[in-house]
Amino acid sequence: MSVEKAKAAKKNKKRNRLIFRTIILALLLVAVIYALVSNFNKDKTDISVGSQAPDFKLEQINDNNDLENVKLSDYEGKGVMLNFWGTWCDPCKKEMPYMQSLYPEYKKKGVEIIAVNLDTTKLVVDKFINKFDLTFPVPYDSNKEVRDSYQVGNIPSTFFINPDGEIVEMVEGGMTLNKIEGYLQQILPEQ
Repeated sequence: MSVEKAKAAKKNKKRNRLIFRTIILALLLVAVIYALVSNFNKDKTDISVGSQAPDFKLEQINDNNDLENVKLSDYEGKGVMLNFWGTWCDPCKKEMPYMQSLYPEYKKKGVEIIAVNLDTTKLVVDKFINKFDLTFPVPYDSNKEVRDSYQVGNIPSTFFINPDGEIVEMVEGGMTLNKIEGYLQQILPEQ
C-alpha cells in the first residue's frame, strides 16, 4: 500500500469514526431530552383538593380481607379514604384503631378505607395488621409508585375522595376519631 493510500484510508477511518460517535451522541442527547421531558410532565400532575385522584392498582396484603388487588377505579361511585402509612410511624399507630372502628359502619354506607403501606417488608406489616385486627384493604406500595403519584411527603397522609373520584380533602398527620368521621361524612355517596 502506498503512503498516499494509507493516509487516505486513515483519513476515511477517522471520518467514519467521527460519524459513528456523532450518531451515538445524538441518540444519547435524544434519550436525555426524552427523560427530562417525561419527568417534567410527570411532576405537573395536579394533586390538590378538587383534582381527580390518580388511579392505581396494587397487591393487597391484608389476610383479613379477601381482595387480591386494590384498584382505585373499582370504587367509582363510592367514597374512598386513601391513607398512606408505615409501621414505624407513631401517628399511624394511633389512628389505625380509629379507622378500624369506623370501617364496618362506613363500608355499609358506601365508603371504603384503603391504607397503602410504605414499609420495606411485608412481614412487619402482617404483624401490625394482626396486632390491630385490621379488616380494610392494605395494599403494598413496594416501589413507592403510588406514593409518588400522590406526592406524599410525610406520613400519615390521607386523601378523602368522593364518589366521582375527586379529592375532597388532603390531611397530613394523624387524626382523631372525630376528625376521621367528619371527613368520611363528606365523601358519603348520595342515597
